[in-house]
Amino acid sequence: MKDDPLFYVVAAACLAVVTILMLGIGGFAKGGEFNKKNANKIMRWRIGAQFIAILLILLYVWLRRGG
Repeated sequence: MKDDPLFYVVAAACLAVVTILMLGIGGFAKGGEFNKKNANKIMRWRIGAQFIAILLILLYVWLRRGG
């Protein structure tokens, strides 16, 4: 796994999802104008990032099983 560049891409995608999720949770917890202005946009970014991460995970599994 350490020598596999696709593994690092998948890990980076998952880290991006977690980062966007934490940004959304932080904005929701704080509330106020930032949350009103950006909550839906952050949720859409998270869903898109999750979609990409899931596709990359499936690609990784498929390629490692013999594709």
